[in-house]
Amino acid sequence: MGEQHVEQHSSRPSGRTIVAIGSIPLIMTLGNSMLIPILPTMKSELHLSSFQVSLTITAFSLVAAIFIPILGYLSDRFSRKAVIIPALILYGVGGILAGLAAALIPHPYAWIMVGRTLQGMGAAGTAPIAMALTGDLFKGSDESRVLGLVEASNGFGKVLSPILGSLVALLIWYGVFFAFPIVVLVSIILTWLFIKEKEKKKEPPKLKKYVSGLFSVFKHEGRWLFTAYLAGATCLFTLFGILFFLSDVLEKIHHIDGVVKGLVLAIPLLIMCTTSYITGSKIGQNQRLMKKLIVLGFAMLTVSYALLSFINNLTLFISVLAISSLGTGLTLPCINSFITGAVGKERRGFVTSLYGSVRFFGVAIGPPLFGWLMEWSRVGMFLSIAGLTFLVGLLALFLIHGGEAKSGEAQGKGKGEKKKRRRVIRNLNPMGGS
Repeated sequence: MGEQHVEQHSSRPSGRTIVAIGSIPLIMTLGNSMLIPILPTMKSELHLSSFQVSLTITAFSLVAAIFIPILGYLSDRFSRKAVIIPALILYGVGGILAGLAAALIPHPYAWIMVGRTLQGMGAAGTAPIAMALTGDLFKGSDESRVLGLVEASNGFGKVLSPILGSLVALLIWYGVFFAFPIVVLVSIILTWLFIKEKEKKKEPPKLKKYVSGLFSVFKHEGRWLFTAYLAGATCLFTLFGILFFLSDVLEKIHHIDGVVKGLVLAIPLLIMCTTSYITGSKIGQNQRLMKKLIVLGFAMLTVSYALLSFINNLTLFISVLAISSLGTGLTLPCINSFITGAVGKERRGFVTSLYGSVRFFGVAIGPPLFGWLMEWSRVGMFLSIAGLTFLVGLLALFLIHGGEAKSGEAQGKGKGEKKKRRRVIRNLNPMGGS
């Protein structure tokens, strides 16, 4: 009976299961975005330097990026829920520790950093594992639709986080730390009750065999997989970089701050979030369409950033920026679908987690690099970013083909499999890239 219930999840997604999965990536998003509005207050209340305050964001991001592949392997070795639920608990504990330190200890900075480190470790077991879990539970067009929802949930969290952080800070600045465990508790309950995984039919591979299989995957599918990784990281790098730039412009030039600034920043994020969901619900398993949308998305990013270098009017700036948000919303769900389908279930956790790690590095370097470019030249900054997105779009056009890595893993199983793989790649990649 239990197996029959799980199979129903695979073929016909339950709304409660989808909501539970969608709640998981929301947690990773909240980790930095909710904290940003309170950083100036934290700096003054605790008498910190700008560098010390920035470390509360950097520590979270770097720890998450380091632990994502580790937890990805563990999710393949054991189960997705066996990683997700402890990770969510650790995330909540880190928030409680940071909040109690700020409330009760005269000099709480060191303990706040410990809490943020724990939160980074916990965040590593959220969004990337949720992507792998989606690939496990759903097939065909349902998989793409739920992956679109996962990306939309991530974007929705980015929309709400600065606004929620600003509202909570009206009560007490460190109240944000206590908000984390409340949100986490909801996700833990939903995950525990409504996500049912298939039982593993065989013993998972040992580490040596597992690593050997991964080398086989990247040997045969490495060019397009790494291009897909680069494309996803570029989308997040430019998104967070441009938001950093816009936040600075709103405050320094237009004198807009607080909740109103959060609402303005939410506009491009809301466009990206909505586009991600619609894209995920429409693409199904049509990999040719996915590739076209990825290339179209990067073309929109390139045009948008090139035009922004010459625009100063705020309303027009937001309108043109919306083009890049549309491009990001078209691109990310397609890349997610390509990557989750790249390998079999036994290695999916690591491959999607490595993708999540690369995305996190993109988020981490976006604001500081954009800040450096802003000091150099506004026009130079936008044209440089437009050049980057144009280059990545070209790489996507010629290298992303969506050939299944499972075929690479099965090398040597017969000429029929090799012919089938070549035929699939030829059909998916009329431009000639392998």
